[in-house]
Amino acid sequence: MLKKLLYVILDGVGDLPIEELGKKTPLEAADTPNMDRLASEGKAGFVYTVGEGIAPESDIGVISILGYDAHKYYTGRGPLESYAEGLEVNDGDLAYRVNFATKEIDSNKIIDRRVGRNLTTEEATALAGEINTKVKLTSAPAKFHFKNTIGHRGVLVIKRQGGKLSAEVTNTDPAYGREGVFGVAKAKFEKVLLECEPVAGHRDSEEARIASELTNEFIEKSTAVLNESPVNRKRAKENKLVGNLILTRDAGDRLPKFPDLSKKYNKRFGCFVEMPVERGIALLTGMEIVDLPLPSGDLKKDYVLRSKKVLNALKDFDCLYIHIKGPDEPAHDGDFMKKKESIELIDKYFFGEILPKLNMKDTVIAITADHATPCKVKAHSADPVPLLVAGGGVSPDGLKSFGESESRKGSLGKMTGPEIVPLLMKLL
Repeated sequence: MLKKLLYVILDGVGDLPIEELGKKTPLEAADTPNMDRLASEGKAGFVYTVGEGIAPESDIGVISILGYDAHKYYTGRGPLESYAEGLEVNDGDLAYRVNFATKEIDSNKIIDRRVGRNLTTEEATALAGEINTKVKLTSAPAKFHFKNTIGHRGVLVIKRQGGKLSAEVTNTDPAYGREGVFGVAKAKFEKVLLECEPVAGHRDSEEARIASELTNEFIEKSTAVLNESPVNRKRAKENKLVGNLILTRDAGDRLPKFPDLSKKYNKRFGCFVEMPVERGIALLTGMEIVDLPLPSGDLKKDYVLRSKKVLNALKDFDCLYIHIKGPDEPAHDGDFMKKKESIELIDKYFFGEILPKLNMKDTVIAITADHATPCKVKAHSADPVPLLVAGGGVSPDGLKSFGESESRKGSLGKMTGPEIVPLLMKLL
């Protein structure tokens, strides 16, 4: 009988030792009997998802752990998320990932990059509608489509009429820089809106110059519309932060062209994804998306639901890629207790529900992360993440638990993200 694969990504689970947790990481301090049992029965290693010294954003982390060389295929986060949201991105269109943010009315000082994380999708939809209706770009013949996605997040595609645009432009979001085509989270930054301009080496490019001018015009005109919006006036009366600024980052001017995973390995790949960027990657790599409701805020309920869907979907697919957002958000807030708790909930209500119902002889389970998000740093880091592979007749390393320190003792040793899927395919 052919074996099945469950490839589970715990978003941002990797961390560094924390004094208050007895010098353990949140994963090591968490009560995780199910993942620990898998670790005792399987093999482990540690993974630099994109490469040593690179603190990856989620998109290049995911591309890498799906077996692709991000340096070769990546074209920016903007095109991935825009495509996932149904927006057309042709070669020469400028696509951004954006945030609604809050800035001071009379200056470029940013108060909050995410509008206090409490902008509802309904409010964002209304604000996006106003921007699309009222903003007109005139610095060059161009049109745009702006769309909110989840909460404070959104995408923007600018199309130049009669010409192309270049993505070789800087972010206006001060929290992210660029290293080549890769977006890189900054550990420290000044909370001030940046001006968009051509990156070094492309200052003579007309396509980059016009792209930056259109971007700055969009931000200026959308801010004027947002400051007058009834949605923001209502939020101000309720003593909530207003969403009066659009921050742009991770530009791309074409879609990536990935080899199809299902065709490459002759297996049917399904995936469970929550965020637009993961959805875009899934669609472009030939995976079929298993529909999920949006996260409800009740993690127990969400993980139990996902466990049932996994067991059901295994009948239809050879391989399931399951991306669980849980640990990443509290890590960005520096809340190590909440990160530890989210890992415990995943262990109990996701793995605890699935494992008793699986035939482990016929199932390979791999657990890793797309990147580390240390609570001390409150951002993605270049630290490696643990990898666990169990089931399907894998011979055990005899490790005690699933965690950063134990994974370094495993027989899989040091790996990079693109090496994981070929390894898993051999085990199948």
